[in-house]
Amino acid sequence: MKTMTKILASAALISVLSACGGGGGGRDIDTSYVARDVNTLYLAAKNRMDRNQYQLSAALFDEVERQHPYSPWARRAKLMGAYGYYLAQDYNKAIQSSQSFLSIHPGNKDAPYAYYLIAMSYYEQISDVTRDQRITELALASLGEVIRRYPDSKYAADAVLKVDLVNDHLAGKEMEIGRFYQRDSRWLAATLRFQTVVERYQTTSHTPEALYRLTESYYALGIPDEAKKSAAVLGANYPGSKWYEKAYKMIDKYGDARKDKS
Repeated sequence: MKTMTKILASAALISVLSACGGGGGGRDIDTSYVARDVNTLYLAAKNRMDRNQYQLSAALFDEVERQHPYSPWARRAKLMGAYGYYLAQDYNKAIQSSQSFLSIHPGNKDAPYAYYLIAMSYYEQISDVTRDQRITELALASLGEVIRRYPDSKYAADAVLKVDLVNDHLAGKEMEIGRFYQRDSRWLAATLRFQTVVERYQTTSHTPEALYRLTESYYALGIPDEAKKSAAVLGANYPGSKWYEKAYKMIDKYGDARKDKS
């Protein structure tokens, strides 16, 4: 099935390239390599993109660069091809094409967009917190690269917003693992995960629960002083949260509520 798909895709590409030349008159021609002028190829690629045929559009943009590598159109086609692959959700090719563009044109005015496209290609692949988060880490690093290199660009502004979302996602992963360790009564391992959230992802939405879980884990480990410290931080920063209410009840259960009130 994969072989047949490739054959059909190749046939479609050859058909488009042949049509671009016009005036074929139905003659049999060698289609293993169809040379066309740069304008015809570029417009054919743009036409396919406008028709939402992103994979084919990207292949045609690649053909522009392959056939006319020294044309002014080639540079633009390289990035348009990367964008086409991104729209087609062929993220690996989108990343490869963007990286290739940057290696050839590092100082080009469109370099910020190429970096942003790499970051977005990783970002769009972020999976739920129950799965491996390597892609999430790559998304975070790539977004950070956009912010570091082009802090005043519109891409950096969007990257900053997405960094917050990625951090929240990574914090969620730490919480998911920490809760798993708690259910397995592996309290020390759980505290390490919750501490990571508090220290590394303290601005995320998971911090209040992480502080509560630390309180819970420290009591389970027989370290009430550390438990009270976590609860105190929770109360100071999130006094109206449900997690502080639960922590307070836990302290009261252990007979420390009066001491903390005094």
